[in-house]
Amino acid sequence: MTKLKIAVQKSGRLSEKSIQLLRECGISLPNGDRKLRMEAGNFPIEVLFLRDDDIPQYVEQGVADVGILGENEVWEKDKQVVIVEKLGFAGCRLSLAIPKDEVYSGPAYFQGKRVATSYPRILQKYFEEQQVHATIEEIGGSVEIAPGIGLADGIFDIVSTGSTLLMNGLKEVEVVVKSEAVLIGRPDLEADKQHILDKILFRIKAVRNSAENKYILLNAPNNVIPHISRILPGMKSPTVLPLVEPGWSSIHSVVREDEFWDVIDELKNLGAQGILVIPIEKMVL
Repeated sequence: MTKLKIAVQKSGRLSEKSIQLLRECGISLPNGDRKLRMEAGNFPIEVLFLRDDDIPQYVEQGVADVGILGENEVWEKDKQVVIVEKLGFAGCRLSLAIPKDEVYSGPAYFQGKRVATSYPRILQKYFEEQQVHATIEEIGGSVEIAPGIGLADGIFDIVSTGSTLLMNGLKEVEVVVKSEAVLIGRPDLEADKQHILDKILFRIKAVRNSAENKYILLNAPNNVIPHISRILPGMKSPTVLPLVEPGWSSIHSVVREDEFWDVIDELKNLGAQGILVIPIEKMVL
């Protein structure tokens, strides 16, 4: 039977999130210690655990059919792969940082300076766009210590919270790109494997839609239902059910997570009562 091979990072936060996403898509994966690979019990996929910076190459060569990793690794490796879907987690930024006591004057600050990074391709492209001539020192890890030991004048690295920079006496001065987890694939995927991938994409979108929306129930006077329907259009239109109490109805709809608090204030001002907001497990549009 044809199986789709999915490469994911072998350890770390992105690895855990990737496996969690597959499980939320209804794909049964074994628990316990991970080896190089695992097979799903109820879906035709095989998961390969690899170094994240190796995934683009393995997908390009067909060792894996698709892969889940950070966009930053896709840009840096520059292999013949395509981004199939952005996944909305593991967000971070790639930024330039310098010693905290230095005065930053813009990208021209790096003219003639040395910058340490694990992402030389991305950084070189940025410097070329800014017409900055700097020396890029490529190192594999612990980039943040480079200025402290005299290896570089600044660094270019992944930043999530900025706490690591502060601990090493650095400050973030320029966000070059923002990255998130993506699903990549080969542009020439075989038809039977593409069919499996399409099924996974359908499930991923349902999971993401559910995370971005909430199910809302409330009671309201009948005379404000037209106003509430404009505030809560839902997927098509809200469901309205009459209550036993005359002149009142129960309204069911969907609200986006990022609009929730503003919507609640509007509903209360219209006289809505008994407002319940419930997580959505899956949402198919």
